[in-house]
Amino acid sequence: MAVRVDVHELLQLLEITPPDQNIMLVGKHGIGKSQIIADHFSARGMKVVPFFLGQMSDPGDLIGLLHKDEATGRSEFLPPFWWPVDDEPIVLFLDELNRARPEILQSVMELALNKTLAGKRLPEGSVIISAVNEGDEYQLTDLDPALVSRFNLYQFAPTVEDWLLWAEQHEVDDRVTSFIQQQPQFLDGEGSAPGNEDVDAMSGLVKTPDRRGWARVSSILDGVDSIGPLHIKLVAGVVGSPAAMAFRRSLASRLPVTPDQVLLQFSKHRKVIEKMSLSELLMLNEKLMMHLVSDPYEGSDRTKSLKALLSYLKLLRKRKLDEVVAHFVSMTDQSKYESTMDLFAESMELMNLLTEYVEGIQIQ
Repeated sequence: MAVRVDVHELLQLLEITPPDQNIMLVGKHGIGKSQIIADHFSARGMKVVPFFLGQMSDPGDLIGLLHKDEATGRSEFLPPFWWPVDDEPIVLFLDELNRARPEILQSVMELALNKTLAGKRLPEGSVIISAVNEGDEYQLTDLDPALVSRFNLYQFAPTVEDWLLWAEQHEVDDRVTSFIQQQPQFLDGEGSAPGNEDVDAMSGLVKTPDRRGWARVSSILDGVDSIGPLHIKLVAGVVGSPAAMAFRRSLASRLPVTPDQVLLQFSKHRKVIEKMSLSELLMLNEKLMMHLVSDPYEGSDRTKSLKALLSYLKLLRKRKLDEVVAHFVSMTDQSKYESTMDLFAESMELMNLLTEYVEGIQIQ
């Protein structure tokens, strides 16, 4: 049975796995493997060297080139361009491992066994992580079981909430995140395959959405207030026509308020919130938590956001929407949102409301 990990678990896994143990991640392209690894180790001051092995035709790019040592008359390998010169540990990220040529896999075997290449040893503390693609749409190479045995093997399966949290922290366009929140099946392309006619017209090439693609859509829409037919065509080129058409339809059903409007301009938007339906409020709860977990406010805005959140929850209770309050409170128990409790603790009145609500539920 595959060992599945989401983003939160992957970060913990990277934190506690000893550097002398290698890691192999299995997953589709475009789900954020390389970005997460680069961000995690770069934040710890380690240089990350990525290799896309499926695009590598010459093992010399990985192991260096052979030359004659004039002093000894013997042949030896020159260090490759990426080899560390300061003896500081590095992270080698070997992407597309199961799309690599056999002669390149032989070099990886040596690396995975003892962290050496052509007789040279990586600095102590260096880390090796590989990634392999899964799915019928790829041209793959069967990996030698002896090679696989040298890696700790995990299936990387990030959740939709993982991506929405990442999107909030990286300021992905709100129209994109709202669409994915409403129709998560379009995030990774499930159920969004184009029709046979479209496939034939594109010489058999198929474009389906993925997480990397939605980030590119956000860049295209940056600064665009009114999305027109040309924008939708551009979006279709990134994530495919079915996803682009669904995205266009979703623009007519966006939430009437944003988290910033609720938390910084509550009084101005109170009447709008009072008219929101149950399903809209549940969706707003999730957007508020994803927004707050990124710790977006400082100073007076931070204080204002806590007062506004308290007013929002009081409004829900006044409307006797206990299921919406329960939904909000239940999210504070999720590990991915646990950092918001530090923020909430800055308001005694807010904490009292949350605590009283939880205790009331327990008594009932």
